[in-house]
Amino acid sequence: MYSLDGILVFGLLFVCTCAYLKKVPRINGWLLSEKRGVWGVFYKAAVIGTRLHIAVAISCLATSFYVLFLK
Repeated sequence: MYSLDGILVFGLLFVCTCAYLKKVPRINGWLLSEKRGVWGVFYKAAVIGTRLHIAVAISCLATSFYVLFLK
């Protein structure tokens, strides 16, 4: 977690997870209903994941290639 690789992987996984949870109705109403404060981070990550889904997917593929083959 103290390297740039770890922070990047954590951020991408967080954004992807929140975007996926936004599609689940019960979790969407419970976890992603707040738009401000600490719980708002989940909402903002879900919005980033859904609006920039192509860029997030390409980043995930590039990061997985780097971690699996180059690191």
